[in-house]
Amino acid sequence: MREVPGPDHSPDGQASAETRRATLTLPDRPSIAVLPFINLSGDPEQEYFADGVVEDIITGLSRFRWLFVIARNSSFTYKDRAVDVKQVGRELGVRYLLEGSVRKSANRIRIAGQLIEAASGAHLWADRFEGAIEDVFELQDEVTASVVGAIAPRLIQAEIDRARRRPTENLDAYDSLLRGLASFRKWTREGNDEALRSFYKAIELDPDYSLAYAAVALCIAERKGFGWVIDREHEVAEARRLARRAVQLGKDDATVLGMAGYTLAYVSEELDDGAAFLDRASLVNPNSAMTWSFSGWVKVWLGEPDQAIEYFAQAMRLSPIDPGLFHMQQGTAHAHFFAGHYDEALSWAKMALRERPDSHAGLRIAAASCALTGQDLEAKKLTARLLEIDPALRISSVLKNALGPYRHSEHPAKYADALRKAGLPE
Repeated sequence: MREVPGPDHSPDGQASAETRRATLTLPDRPSIAVLPFINLSGDPEQEYFADGVVEDIITGLSRFRWLFVIARNSSFTYKDRAVDVKQVGRELGVRYLLEGSVRKSANRIRIAGQLIEAASGAHLWADRFEGAIEDVFELQDEVTASVVGAIAPRLIQAEIDRARRRPTENLDAYDSLLRGLASFRKWTREGNDEALRSFYKAIELDPDYSLAYAAVALCIAERKGFGWVIDREHEVAEARRLARRAVQLGKDDATVLGMAGYTLAYVSEELDDGAAFLDRASLVNPNSAMTWSFSGWVKVWLGEPDQAIEYFAQAMRLSPIDPGLFHMQQGTAHAHFFAGHYDEALSWAKMALRERPDSHAGLRIAAASCALTGQDLEAKKLTARLLEIDPALRISSVLKNALGPYRHSEHPAKYADALRKAGLPE
């Protein structure tokens, strides 16, 4: 696997027009998407802060199991765009949209929000919350509680209280985490380096910040996926240490469990523990597209392709226009490949390649699928494209560096044999 499946992988941050035109059926429970808030601070450098506020509100709403919440990645494809709420509602398959703005100046912050019924465009609720910067978490809680109250007036206050979870007492650590996340989503080596520095700084400022530990671990997973690892033994050990510490500190945080579980499975090859933490994450927050996608990959490596297909489908429904949708499609292609559904595998691989034509994982699984469906000419074309991108690529390097930690040895052997048929050198 050349790229790490996860949040916001697209270089341009946009999903295809074909994807956007799809209309989804409304879920059988209240559904909402939180659109990116407008940064009114007058400082473009504060954009990361406004995005972080929205992400925390999404996380808060996601903890209500009866509420269907669209993932951050799909919501943020509308960033810096004029939107038609009715069209967005159709594209995301939700009944409600939350729009808003953030203004941060000196030591004050103001969050404004409005809840809209997508189908009619009617404004159901609007409010403004203002306070000192150190009250940012309370302000986010107020927005979350007010939105939930507007959707389900009978929700008991105890449920709202349970959604309130302060990630850290240290605002400088929180700021460093937000900066790191903004860098991480560049999906470049330079961005990864920047993110690592910010996440480590967050840990230095708050040694008990579970999400910062998980974020560093996921950075190392990304380094493995893109082939940026310098000292493999050291980085594997560091990823394992950080992931274990993250779980210890954030055992009830779905995002922490998801990132740490995936890292343990992919980087340190602890499949059973990784899968267990991911299962716990999906129980804590069944609305996390990231968790379902990570779980799908782990199920592929465990040799449970049918379950993997279901998990990827759930991830794609929760984040239907995710910039990283092609990673879920590649995962689905891999699951079908190992289930023996080569035509379906090729179909999903082609979907992924339409979004990212130079994806190593997409080209590999497409070439392997073509080889096993007798499409020899197409298989060799795909392999030629792979070698054009990476002239040093060989069967041996794919087996050593690119594939996941497959539980059953026959699976990577099958993959390698198909790539040989497709013309990839030894």
